Amino acid sequence: MIRRLVLVLGDQLDADAAAFDGFDNARDAVWMAEVAEESTHVWSSQPRIALFLAAMRHFAATLAALGRTVHYGRLDDPDAHPGLGQALASAIDRLRPEELALTAPGDHRVLRALRAVARAHGRPLRIEKDRHFFCTVREFAAHAATRSTLRMEFFYREMRRRHGVLMDGDEPCGGRWNYDDSNRKPFGRGGPGELPAPPRFEPDELTREVLALVARRFADHPGQLESFAWPVTRPQALQALARFVRERLPFFGRWQDAIWHGQPWLWHSQLSAALNLKLLNPREVVRAAESAYRGGDVALESAEGFIRQILGWREYVRGIYWTRMPGYLELNALDARLPLPRFYWSGETTMACLADAIGQTLAHGYAHHIQRLMVTGLYAQLLGVDPKALHAWYLAVYVDAVEWVELPNTLGMSQSADGGLMGSKPYVASGRYIERMSGGSACANCRFRPGERVGESACPFTTLYWDFLMRHHARLAANPRMRMQLEGLARIDAPERARIAQQAAAIREVAASGESVA
Repeated sequence: MIRRLVLVLGDQLDADAAAFDGFDNARDAVWMAEVAEESTHVWSSQPRIALFLAAMRHFAATLAALGRTVHYGRLDDPDAHPGLGQALASAIDRLRPEELALTAPGDHRVLRALRAVARAHGRPLRIEKDRHFFCTVREFAAHAATRSTLRMEFFYREMRRRHGVLMDGDEPCGGRWNYDDSNRKPFGRGGPGELPAPPRFEPDELTREVLALVARRFADHPGQLESFAWPVTRPQALQALARFVRERLPFFGRWQDAIWHGQPWLWHSQLSAALNLKLLNPREVVRAAESAYRGGDVALESAEGFIRQILGWREYVRGIYWTRMPGYLELNALDARLPLPRFYWSGETTMACLADAIGQTLAHGYAHHIQRLMVTGLYAQLLGVDPKALHAWYLAVYVDAVEWVELPNTLGMSQSADGGLMGSKPYVASGRYIERMSGGSACANCRFRPGERVGESACPFTTLYWDFLMRHHARLAANPRMRMQLEGLARIDAPERARIAQQAAAIREVAASGESVA
């Protein structure tokens, strides 16, 4: 008889998780399962599936080496179950544990399913607090209750104070909380310069088994596996962290929002997947960045810009998710209804910036945050794509996508579908923004011109941008942060507006048919 069966999900690969507290190797056991449903409830890309499965199998081996009994169901087992709930039900019938334990999951759907199985089988399910995060959901809810507007900046400052991060006594290091005016610069025409090679972790035998399985079992799923070299173990993740701090963090702040055609990695950390799988703890990531600053190896601007992403934004979106679900998923404040264009799954579009961002996404399961927010996300918002459809795409294609972090970033930050809960204004721009932030490289080989609103050479981003301002003018006019953009719209005469609206309607008609812009 098993006293406690500890359930470990694919994004909970932490041997020190709360569900393991009091674990007795003689009386307790671990349960993990690979199920097809987790790769098909959204049409997951091959790199994303491979990363989860490879990391899970390595983690199971790590637990076994600690002397823990691990009951692990593989996707290719003859008796494999299609869904997580069915697999757990079978395990309960077979193993007959007295109780179940689980660290709080990162997906509302999964939590609901596991609770239902435990209840149906009459087993208590202990859900333990996820100690991985700096802030608990209750603490975030208490913070939110004191705010009329829930902005990340104020939450971030509170977290800095509470955890003593980048603080000199009671004051922020350097006397300022925010160094955005020193960060987020475009590259200019010279580009990013010489870049360090990205960290690569060549697949070992266990990972090669997974890659072969994914290529065979999910051959019709998007994405490619040829370049797969993500960290799949904690030692590899720690190596990736050390290399980022040493090689890329010194330049991260200044160039964090810059784009360069054909360069997927630039100065970004590529640590989000390891963090979201729990191979890294955010405390050690923040500590490493702060230590580099205090040791004189990294400027304060870069350390602060990076720490803001971990201690501020990452914690903030988790709080939004768990205090607003399940209703958050259904929000659509701008009433966007178009289907996602088919080229998002293939990268086959004549728009060079989208072809580049989507192409590298399918090749690596990765794109940095500006490519997501201001290229793929921007186009979907301007076009009027149903935010739930875009959410399913982001959740499917990126190796770091877990719903608690991906959904608020998509619906709230990218698509403004939550009515301004997360963002003080819609993040919309014309093709000029992409041209500027890429030093012109994103537009250099494109047949469209970002400065043109109408005509055969007009950039679809630019046409759709002005059309977006026209379609949502009444809503946007009430937002003081949109004043300058609406003043630009006011300078466009009525005949030109009509031509913009007509061309935008044609673009949307083509997109609704599933095709790219001609």
